[in-house]
Amino acid sequence: QVQLVESGGVLVQPGGSLRLSCVTSERIFTLTGMGWYRQAPGKQRELVARFTNLGRLNYADLAKGRFTISRDDAKDALNLEMNSLQPGETAVDYCRGLKGGTEYWGKGTLVIVSQ
Repeated sequence: QVQLVESGGVLVQPGGSLRLSCVTSERIFTLTGMGWYRQAPGKQRELVARFTNLGRLNYADLAKGRFTISRDDAKDALNLEMNSLQPGETAVDYCRGLKGGTEYWGKGTLVIVSQ
């Protein structure tokens, strides 16, 4: 059973920046499709950014130019740098990965964008 644990979610002011981290219970290079998703109140979960199975980066339009996803193999961590956050981006951010055809999700970390 792969475990993914997110951290870094806090209250941030509009226009602010935040760095999220997801630590995996297994060596991250053994997982594929690692990515970040978010779910705003009353909305469906949506892609933020991910590594494809071929290792390429895929950013949702909402993230292009503002967010950066990265992988730290030494720490078995997936990171997400977010800039210029807006109030409508208050959401629970989730980490996701695949191994052996099974999809794994973390429990999420709450990001609140507000004054």
